[in-house]
Amino acid sequence: MRRRRLLFSLLLVAAVGLGTAAVPPQGATGATARAATPLDQVIPAPASVHGGGDAVTLGAHTPIRVPGGSGEARKIAGRLAGLLRPATGYGFPVTTKDGRDGIVLRLGGSGTGGLGAEGYRLTSAGRTVTLSAARPAGLFHGVQTLRQLLPVDGQRGARRGPWRIAGGTITDAPRYAYRGAMLDVSRHFFTVAQVKRYIDQLAMYKINKLHLHLSDDQGWRIALKSWPRLATYGGSTQVGGGPGGYYSKDDYREIVRYAADRYLTVVPEIDMPGHTNAALASYAELNCNGQAPPLYTGTKVGFSSLCVPKQVTYDFVDDVIRELAALTPGRYLHIGGDEAHSTSHADYVAFMDKVQPVVAKYGKTVIGWHQLTGAHPVKGAVAQYWGYDKTGTAERTQVADAARNGTRLILSPADRAYLDMKYDRNTPLGLSWAGYVDVKRSYDWDPGRYLDGAPAGSVLGVEAPLWTETLSTTAHIEYMAFPRLPGIAELGWSPADSHDWDGYKVRLAAQGPRWDALGINYYRSPDVPWPGK
Repeated sequence: MRRRRLLFSLLLVAAVGLGTAAVPPQGATGATARAATPLDQVIPAPASVHGGGDAVTLGAHTPIRVPGGSGEARKIAGRLAGLLRPATGYGFPVTTKDGRDGIVLRLGGSGTGGLGAEGYRLTSAGRTVTLSAARPAGLFHGVQTLRQLLPVDGQRGARRGPWRIAGGTITDAPRYAYRGAMLDVSRHFFTVAQVKRYIDQLAMYKINKLHLHLSDDQGWRIALKSWPRLATYGGSTQVGGGPGGYYSKDDYREIVRYAADRYLTVVPEIDMPGHTNAALASYAELNCNGQAPPLYTGTKVGFSSLCVPKQVTYDFVDDVIRELAALTPGRYLHIGGDEAHSTSHADYVAFMDKVQPVVAKYGKTVIGWHQLTGAHPVKGAVAQYWGYDKTGTAERTQVADAARNGTRLILSPADRAYLDMKYDRNTPLGLSWAGYVDVKRSYDWDPGRYLDGAPAGSVLGVEAPLWTETLSTTAHIEYMAFPRLPGIAELGWSPADSHDWDGYKVRLAAQGPRWDALGINYYRSPDVPWPGK
């Protein structure tokens, strides 16, 4: 039965989507006739789609052309060719020669001025599919759209074509500059290879920020020269008492490089002043009483705190931020700041007043969880809101007031965007303190109107956090992220007026066979009309 289902999914992939299929060429039958996926059936929904004209047929001799020979464009073209060759069996040679056929990746030039740093235009007509963008990130995002209009990537064994791209034009650019996903590697440690796999999945849906939660009570995950026991001792365990682990500086650089090649920026987080037991256990002098607590492998929160009055605390913070900032080319550095229940309000404010300037000193923009708005957010600070329906009015008002005073917001409401929340009462993984979050609920909200009193222009973007108290494998990550992650990605990318659950769930269903072929372990939500359901 499993083999029959897999075979069905693989046969269905090329024809998945809605709308009128392209007319097969004369003589095409059965295995060789392929429907063209309509241009508006991709995720995230494009800003503008104008269909029309005959589909472009890609054949055994179709090239990928890079006019002008830009190094970035050639790199993107090479990656596209590497994805398409095993799926189609075609060579897709990459060339810098001009021509009147093929897939053309054009960087810069007329008509790209209004696309911004991440926008692109896809035009399918005659014998050519042309992707145009002002910047390499836009060209890369356009390729992700093109992938969804072509056969499934990574499918074992090539299937004969011909393959078609529906005629028309997509003009596309993101709604928000910040479209993130957070991976908690502190509660359970995940290897470089596991993080890379997640990065590839994020890139498919135009996510452009990877927030790595590198420290917590249960583990410290980045090796630093100035405080070596943070990693070797503080990183030696995890929830449940497993062996834990940590990233060397070279490991972290490799994650940053791999993400950058896919136009994602890494945002590192060192949580403070709470969520710090791994650090406190590593160095006794960081504790007010000078005594190191034992390592912690449970899931309780709010019990730990750096010693705010001690000068050594700020020497520690300065060293950590200095080393981490030097490893991180992106503009943001996250300092946590949530659930500091063992820190008095006065101490919390004093701590944040001292730490935020340290982040600026090393050339970074500070991000903190929304509790930062209860202190004094510095000019340019970003607050990440993780409240939910039961969050009190006073707390929500505090965040909205900060937004009106210039603090930018990243929205991650726990009962909408937290990917570790259970789908329903029968979900075998995850938590439920914010309630159950099914696929429709995670998609069906508008970031621009979510937080009463916060100006729409204060919203920098959205992020989907994935906490890992109950997650310890790649299969666990994927089960909780998919199918909800693409919906958060769409909220961050697509225009507000394109938001429509009934249409989205059909487009989401079309992703299922792709995930099957890519080996992604997703939850087959009953909210979604999966093929063969």
